[in-house]
Amino acid sequence: MISAIILAAGESKRMGKPKMLLPWDKSTVLQTVITTFQAAGIQDIIVVTGSARNQVDLLIGQTVQTIYNENYLKGEMLSSIQLGLRFKMRESQAVFIALGDQPQIQVRTIQHILQEYKQTNSSLIVPSYNMRRGHPWLVARELWDDLLKTEPPETAREFLYQHSNDIHYIALDTPTILQDLDTPEDYLKSQSGSLPQNLKK
Repeated sequence: MISAIILAAGESKRMGKPKMLLPWDKSTVLQTVITTFQAAGIQDIIVVTGSARNQVDLLIGQTVQTIYNENYLKGEMLSSIQLGLRFKMRESQAVFIALGDQPQIQVRTIQHILQEYKQTNSSLIVPSYNMRRGHPWLVARELWDDLLKTEPPETAREFLYQHSNDIHYIALDTPTILQDLDTPEDYLKSQSGSLPQNLKK
């Protein structure tokens, strides 16, 4: 089974509001990420929550599993990834590591990574655009122990660096793998419209 860990534990400091809950098309940022993975054929999804735990739980209801990262204030992204891996330890052969604030991600990107994994059985598959790494990336079970042993101040980025020889890169023609939402300006550019009232300065 292939699963997805969607990281949604951040404080959204630069956005000023919980960015996972922002409107996106007829849905929200986080719900769009979830439905994109589902449309790509990934049904086993876990969302790692943190600062906006109650709001996220209320938003997504019982559609997917959630798990709360009690260490979200200090553990950053790495602790959320590790929590998700431990939760999926007995079930999955590989997991996507996805950002909850990346609603631009495309179904075809996920399917391309999934197909590449099935064809190559690579332990670490990372999409790239113009020689820059992006999300989501896929890590197979054989590397989970190494990722779980990674400790601060090391990060997930350093894990990827340490396993650079294991990475199977997929060059894609879309910048969406690099695009997430950190600031109101990011949100404005992605929407090509006006800022929501609660994000205006």
